[in-house]
Amino acid sequence: MMLSRLYDRLRLFAQDYHPIVHSLLVGTILARAASSMSMPFLAIYLSKHTDLNPAMIGFVIGAGSLASMVGGFIGGALSDQFGRRKILLGALLGWSAVFLGFALSNSAVLFFLFSLLNGLCRSFYEPVSQALMADLTPKERRFKVFSLRYMAINVGVSVGPLLGAVFAALDSTLPFLFTSTIYFIYVCSLYVLLNRFGIKRIEGEQKEGKSLSSAWRAAKNDVVLRYYLLGSIVTAIGYSQMTVTLSQYVEGKFAEGVTLFAVMMSVNAITVVALQIPLSKWTERCTPLVTLTIGVSFYALGNIGFAYSVGWLTILLSMIVFTFGEILTYPSGNVLVDRIAPDGMRGAYYGAQSFGNLGHFIGPWIGGLMLSQYDGSTLFVTMAFVAVSAIVFYRAGENVRRISDLRAQIQHMQP
Repeated sequence: MMLSRLYDRLRLFAQDYHPIVHSLLVGTILARAASSMSMPFLAIYLSKHTDLNPAMIGFVIGAGSLASMVGGFIGGALSDQFGRRKILLGALLGWSAVFLGFALSNSAVLFFLFSLLNGLCRSFYEPVSQALMADLTPKERRFKVFSLRYMAINVGVSVGPLLGAVFAALDSTLPFLFTSTIYFIYVCSLYVLLNRFGIKRIEGEQKEGKSLSSAWRAAKNDVVLRYYLLGSIVTAIGYSQMTVTLSQYVEGKFAEGVTLFAVMMSVNAITVVALQIPLSKWTERCTPLVTLTIGVSFYALGNIGFAYSVGWLTILLSMIVFTFGEILTYPSGNVLVDRIAPDGMRGAYYGAQSFGNLGHFIGPWIGGLMLSQYDGSTLFVTMAFVAVSAIVFYRAGENVRRISDLRAQIQHMQP
């Protein structure tokens, strides 16, 4: 009986979404498992194999986010104009080459260049995959799709860091080589599936592509979008400490720091996998702004926990609290942008979200400076206040949107 119910649920789930959506979800699990085997340990790898100080390590890794800031909008806008398929496959193929480059590099300059290319590939892939999922999903189901995509990311991340720690112990370049191979397999399989399910034809029916210049003008003039992006930048400054400076902080403060950080990353991902669906159902009763407010508050509490943790138990509990913030903020941010994006410019608007990566560039650099000059407690308490301040910008954007909607309704009612 239980197996029959499970089968029925899986069958209904399969019927609810387009096969390409399912393939992107599965591919996301595999790709993120591979990349999380290598990227979380890049800061530690650079500290051991180069003469870079923490601030410069943060600058090198943050360079990828600087490239993402510009590349996401360009990739999203180009996908509106030329189709999702070409941009998606090109980004994944480039990503495979990037991780091969990380494995073979032996100088800070090469690491910097490959970090830029890593950010560029990510910035092309992320908004285009989101836009393709939205293209193939009815509007009322998109919040669930975004939540499922975020859960798929964390299913992969839940196992990747632990595997990365094992492989890195055998050979420090092995995680990067393995990641490169997984991305190459992913791009080949996705190429076959996109052809099999006729994405060229679907794009021909749905695409209302704008030129890159017209997409830029429209996004630039959207005041609501600008406020959302400011909120995203501030949020990213606080969040980026978890992916860069936290690893250095944990390695220096705790015994078996590398192993502890791997466990923390897995706890982060497992928490998302376990709670994403229950919390998503709860947040369906809340507005995106309320959800974001609660989410950044959890970010702040998690950062304070990092600042004052004295052992494995307290810092792992702090990671769980921090992860509650992730679960609530990421899908809600996507919903805000989806709500204001014109149909023919969805890729450009999702791509514009990548301007929030300015925070992922500024954050590691500032975090590295603070970690060098002050203790970790000062860094993470400061980032707690930074996280909370993001809600000011999101709230300002929502106020402008409500006023614009009200004016539109009044004009529509006038004869």
